[in-house]
Amino acid sequence: MFRKMYGWVMRLAGSRHAPASLAVISFAESSFFPIPPDVMLGPMVLARRDKAFVYAGICTIASVFGGLLGYAIGVWLEPLGQAILRIFGHPEGQAEFQKWFDQWGLAVILIKGATPIPYKLVTITAGLARFDLFTFVWASVLTRGFRFFAVAAVLKYFGPAMLEEFERRLNLYSVLLLVLIVGGIVALKVFF
Repeated sequence: MFRKMYGWVMRLAGSRHAPASLAVISFAESSFFPIPPDVMLGPMVLARRDKAFVYAGICTIASVFGGLLGYAIGVWLEPLGQAILRIFGHPEGQAEFQKWFDQWGLAVILIKGATPIPYKLVTITAGLARFDLFTFVWASVLTRGFRFFAVAAVLKYFGPAMLEEFERRLNLYSVLLLVLIVGGIVALKVFF
């Protein structure tokens, strides 16, 4: 099963539709979609290492625009924002994140935007908290750009060796990834 999915993603990553698909996923992930753009970015960079930074730029720009949609959901569609937070395991999300923004402000965006924590949680709650929009935008550009360009650089320069190792032990790494995802979700629920 993992081999089929992997093959499909690698074929899509090399197709002419890959950049548009990457932009759509990056945009949607920042406001409501559960799958991060890294699942497209990684294979795309491995398929076309010469375009690694172009793909990172697409991810960054689309993610920031998607973040503006998430922010707007928090400001103008509060019930929808609350529903999205509940779906992602934060039923008391507004109060919880409001406390974070009150205590740490800009650091919430800078730290959480560069981590695998779903960025939609940051964008929606920034809107709910009425965080300064200008600061939100420049911090999003900085943190999302750092994340996507770092991933692209690592894969561009070390990708072929990593890809060979990954393909050789695909099932093992798939199970480890699944364990990390489940562990991450559990950690989010316990600590946040």
